Amino acid sequence: MSFSGKYLLESQENYDAFMKLIGIPDDTIEKGRNFKFTTEVVQDGNTFTWSQIYPGHTMTNKFTIGQESEMATMSGKKFKAIVKLEGGKLIVEFEKYQHISEIVNGNLVETSIAGGITFKRISKRVA
Repeated sequence: MSFSGKYLLESQENYDAFMKLIGIPDDTIEKGRNFKFTTEVVQDGNTFTWSQIYPGHTMTNKFTIGQESEMATMSGKKFKAIVKLEGGKLIVEFEKYQHISEIVNGNLVETSIAGGITFKRISKRVA
């Protein structure tokens, strides 16, 4: 299944608790809570360009399934990781959490898990 498309954030669950757990400062959590950011994904075979477009800032990660790639966390910290594709889901181990992305009913569903807290974001396909 292709992930390519443009997705607008529609809902999120456990945002505050998860962000605090991974060490995001309170003022940043407050600012980000109601951002309706866009995720743009370009997939070319096993190579992805994954951009999250926030007001005044865009964060882009480029990776190829099964190959080590330099990535950046939500807080902007850089690290190296290998993204796996299992059962139609993209799975990556960030420094403090596991992140799973999948397409469900045409929507982008992202689930991050750390320390017993599951943060879930659902973004609606807009293009």
